[in-house]
Amino acid sequence: MNILLTGSEGFIGKHLYNSLRDLYNVIGFDKKVNQDILNTALPDEVDLVIHLAGSSGVRDSLDNPREYWENNVEASRIIFNKYKDKRILYASSSTAVEPEKNPYAATKFLMEKMAPEGSVGMRFTTVYGPNARDDMLIPMIERDAVQYINVDHSRDFIHVYDLITAIKLLMNSKLCGKIDIGTGCSISLKAIRDLLNLQVEERVGQHYERQDNEADINILNSLGWNPNIKLLDYLKEIKK
Repeated sequence: MNILLTGSEGFIGKHLYNSLRDLYNVIGFDKKVNQDILNTALPDEVDLVIHLAGSSGVRDSLDNPREYWENNVEASRIIFNKYKDKRILYASSSTAVEPEKNPYAATKFLMEKMAPEGSVGMRFTTVYGPNARDDMLIPMIERDAVQYINVDHSRDFIHVYDLITAIKLLMNSKLCGKIDIGTGCSISLKAIRDLLNLQVEERVGQHYERQDNEADINILNSLGWNPNIKLLDYLKEIKK
């Protein structure tokens, strides 16, 4: 099976590529290696598309809405049109349920609206693990670089290894539509601060941020999937 994997050089993409390459013919496609969906020819011989490419992060979207529109909406339109007759799994986000909050959420909401019938919108929650973005909370905790905590926020943190097992399950299923991928359990950032005794400033979250992004994983549970890595155990281990 020929799998087109866009965003293959990104955080999640690299992990997924490494997990699939011995099983399938994975065609990596990424802007970091001068393959921009907006102006580079896409392969024709494709059986499955996993579309992870795009701009991510809420705060950056506030300053660069046009970039997010081009990389998330326009690039996805090209993917969806070219491969409308193929099975497509694409990276949506838990933010898509509140598209009015920020440009990032709006682009993910629009991707879901444009996606062909039969595709799967994977609504990722907060992903962590090896090689995650430096500006995410868990990597900052690992580097002792946390400056503040939003004490009114909770997040559903999923380890990238668990995320990969969920994607592989969806690849081989007949499910379609919008599907949450998280642990199904959110943890307050205040609880994380207290667990690790972080001496950081307390803040209240901004209006453009979600207070909680807990996933509904009943669909994944029905396929026999459950996450294996618990955030608090992971944090305790890295902070020993």
